[in-house]
Amino acid sequence: MKENITMKDIANKLDISTVTVSKALSDKSGVSDSLRKKIKDTAEEMGYRCNIIAKGMKEGVTYNIGVIVAQKYMDAGNSFYFAMYNNIVRHLSEHNYYAILEIIPKASEENLVIPNMILDKRVDAIIVLGQMEEKYINIISEKGMPTIFLDFYDRNFDMDSVIGDNIYGAYTITNYLIDNGHKDIGYVGNIYANRSILDRYLGYTKTLIENNIEVNKDWIISDRDENGGFYEFELPEKLPTAFVCNCDETAYYFIRFLEKKGINVPEDISIVGFDNYIHAKICKPGITTIQVDTDKMSKEVVYNILNKISDKAYRFGKKVISGTIIIRDSVKSLV
Repeated sequence: MKENITMKDIANKLDISTVTVSKALSDKSGVSDSLRKKIKDTAEEMGYRCNIIAKGMKEGVTYNIGVIVAQKYMDAGNSFYFAMYNNIVRHLSEHNYYAILEIIPKASEENLVIPNMILDKRVDAIIVLGQMEEKYINIISEKGMPTIFLDFYDRNFDMDSVIGDNIYGAYTITNYLIDNGHKDIGYVGNIYANRSILDRYLGYTKTLIENNIEVNKDWIISDRDENGGFYEFELPEKLPTAFVCNCDETAYYFIRFLEKKGINVPEDISIVGFDNYIHAKICKPGITTIQVDTDKMSKEVVYNILNKISDKAYRFGKKVISGTIIIRDSVKSLV
């Protein structure tokens, strides 16, 4: 087999022009969908591999997408954003693009240190993964690069974003508790830490209001400081029959905390989470939760960031990706 398959080789095999092959492989107009597929299938069968560096130099692009994320989201105990990043890498590779990850330390956020990938002009666009300080987002947006927020939004920026349906997801899982006979329901999460936690709290309160249940402020328990650092929970004197936790990690550690206090889940109290990631699956009992479709969110952000690169005027606003409830063993029925 020939080691370096060229577009001319593909064109000769299909008896078409090299220009047609080039248009098809770069997803440009002027080629029918059926012929484009035939060209791409043939290229794959022949082992064709695009020379991204040469192609990028010719077109004035890097074929790299920058992903920036605050360090607090990428610590050893938080694998949710690692999974999101891996999905981004996979979906970008389908379009012959690469991802460059840059983790931003707290000090860099506070001191407004511009990411190296931007300073070095190594990327064509930016995906901001997870909420960051507004002043830091501002210096990123001022660079004028195509940018999308992933898993958060900010009303102070006219920026496209892809988010999970936090409000409706929390609404759904709180209704699940009510359907199982629970009326005294608390919430675990610092609503001032980030907008995802706040939106999930809003979904929780919406459910209670619709069911004529008063929100008991004594049952709103914080789980972290505003920088994302977890600390020990403080229990109220009188406990509800159930808690909605803002994420599975919080639910996992809250269950362990309750066990140390001699309170068992779900026998004494019911717990639900959010995300359906590792903590929900390894916990005993397994945690009933909302599955966030991280793959669909990543695919959506890749699709839209590539559109923004090819069309500087392209906008899509805020794309909300729905989740689904996953039933496990952390809820006791009272009916």
